[in-house]
Amino acid sequence: MMKPSQPYQPLLLRILHGFTGICLILAILTAFWTYNTYDGRWGQVPLPEYKEIEGIHGTFGLYTLLIFPAFVHYAFQRGQRRLVQPDSFTKLVQVGQPIWWYTLNRFTNTLALLALTFALFSGKMMDETWLPKGDLDHIWYYGHLISWVVMVAVIALHLLMNARIGGTPLLLSMWNPKFRAKDTPQLWPKNVLIGWQKTRRRSWLKKFYALAELPQLELAILGTLFLAWAISLLKEFALAG
Repeated sequence: MMKPSQPYQPLLLRILHGFTGICLILAILTAFWTYNTYDGRWGQVPLPEYKEIEGIHGTFGLYTLLIFPAFVHYAFQRGQRRLVQPDSFTKLVQVGQPIWWYTLNRFTNTLALLALTFALFSGKMMDETWLPKGDLDHIWYYGHLISWVVMVAVIALHLLMNARIGGTPLLLSMWNPKFRAKDTPQLWPKNVLIGWQKTRRRSWLKKFYALAELPQLELAILGTLFLAWAISLLKEFALAG
């Protein structure tokens, strides 16, 4: 019996997916440790009480927030076929058929982007002094806790769906270090320069039209991330004043 061949994943996708995934997993683990140290109302495990864990969690959350916009843009521009399609809801009636599983996988991938967006936004809305002071009854703290629980469930679904439609070869393909000649990083500076030159030659009106042509969900996610930064900076300026 022939072994199933491993699908090829673009190198940039693997890099963005890999960095986002690693930072996200570390953020989830340190989020639980933070909860375990400062809260624990819904159960605890015997972990060491490490007060600095909140700052470490914030660092991994920040790394995720920095890389996530690039991953979102790639997902909607180059990886759109992996996300929810205009006809996805109509295909959900074909229960048990291969297209049904592919459609569920697209919904799961899209839900993962939305769940991570809310986790990052709710995290930026929190104040780093709340937990050390024992001030736990904030709506954004509860929202952040819920977001991480949802994120763990979505990651599990994401892995299960990919295993269902592609098996082990698909899962391992995201960690394959090999890449094709057209994907070589040596071409990236040239491609970035070409893209930058094209953007510079556009008028402001054309730039606005190009922005408006982005998928609405991509705009909503990127807008939410921008808003998170803006509100966080405004809060810092207000405290400094």
